[in-house]
Amino acid sequence: MTAEHGSLTVGVIGLGHVGLPTALGLAEAGWHVLGADDDQARVGKLARGAAPFYEPGLGELLGRKLADGHFRVMARPADAVAESDVLFVCVSTPPREDGTIDLSHVKQVAELVGRHANGYKVVVEKSTTPVRTADLIIQTVQQLSDHRMDVVVNPEFLREGRAVHDVLHPDRIILGVESDRARATMERLYRPILDRLPAPGECAECERIGRRHAAGERLLITDRTTAELIKHTANALLATRISFINMIADFCETTGADVAQVARGIGLDPRIGPHFLHAGIGYGGSCLPKDVRSFIRMAEAQGVDVSLLRAVAEINERRIERFVDKLRQTLGPLSGKTIGVWGLAFKPGTDDVRDAPSLKVISRLLAEGATVRVHDPQAMDNARQLLPQDSRRVEYCASPYEAATGAHAVLLLTEWDEYRALDWTRLRRVMASPVVIDGRNLFDPLDVRAAGFEYIGIGRP
Repeated sequence: MTAEHGSLTVGVIGLGHVGLPTALGLAEAGWHVLGADDDQARVGKLARGAAPFYEPGLGELLGRKLADGHFRVMARPADAVAESDVLFVCVSTPPREDGTIDLSHVKQVAELVGRHANGYKVVVEKSTTPVRTADLIIQTVQQLSDHRMDVVVNPEFLREGRAVHDVLHPDRIILGVESDRARATMERLYRPILDRLPAPGECAECERIGRRHAAGERLLITDRTTAELIKHTANALLATRISFINMIADFCETTGADVAQVARGIGLDPRIGPHFLHAGIGYGGSCLPKDVRSFIRMAEAQGVDVSLLRAVAEINERRIERFVDKLRQTLGPLSGKTIGVWGLAFKPGTDDVRDAPSLKVISRLLAEGATVRVHDPQAMDNARQLLPQDSRRVEYCASPYEAATGAHAVLLLTEWDEYRALDWTRLRRVMASPVVIDGRNLFDPLDVRAAGFEYIGIGRP
């Protein structure tokens, strides 16, 4: 990709799971991108060409963009503000205890822009924020600067584990703009990406996951508040689909039906589709739980009845207890038992364990006196920072077989591809008792049972 029609310098403040893929994707499109972060250890690591977290393809792209000069890491965010034409705000927006969003990092960036802007800038709200945060940004900037600024809302739709692909092959780009100048700048910025999107059928990854890039449907221009609400609405709907199919899974368990076949049957309806209809231990990660709680608080503050979303959150919260109860029903009291755990990341393809269901399951097992042997292809180091440090109770293992050694049961909690081709005969030999509880319905029950295991899935007979 090569940017055309003149040059833009793009600043990206915040180089986490959203900011870094965004910065490198725009650099790949041909723009000069300046990345800045307050975390100096992260800045130093990036400057050396080392990605600070696991994301497929990210390290290779980082190396290329540093080498060709299209991406530069800045130790001082103020310098990125001064040198950039367009500034992306990609800082964290953590939840408070009451479910509202802490916007202190966003406000700090707005103040930084106000103090160090040296001319017209387009400030892009990329972080997931409550409605009318754009108004807060522009008010904060205007209090500190005499320069004209435009704020654009450009919500991110990156999936961890596929973030690089999603930046370069977006299924939609939403721009909440309220000036012709800002709109023209953002359309120019994204033109190299939009112009090079493959036609339907030409992108194997998009075909595999059912994405389409129909002409005229990739770029949607709205007002800022609508753009902010689109992001929260999307995540609320995805969470609703997950909780819905988990409710159906519970129904299947009482009737002997198979939730996997139910999901397949309804997913064949083009009005419904197959996505986010996989029963399991519930959604997690840094987005869906936080965004659903935030949506509820925002809507209720406006007097809107969101009892549906409250039910979605409550169903999800009950998944952990229901899953652990399957283990109790099989093994009896968990005190003194050894439990193997396969998968710690909240989803495959990432090392992110923020709000991961696996950690909630493990905490419950430890509270009931079990010893846990864990394995994950990428997330072990991050999990160590959040799980208890008692090495006698939590053992970190180099392989799924080691995690299963001496276990009275193994729990599949993250559906990594690595776990799809296990040697069940080998596992049967090393386990204390042959019990597999599949929290993601990854395995074929007939194969596992044929190897001599007791198999328990979610919503499966």
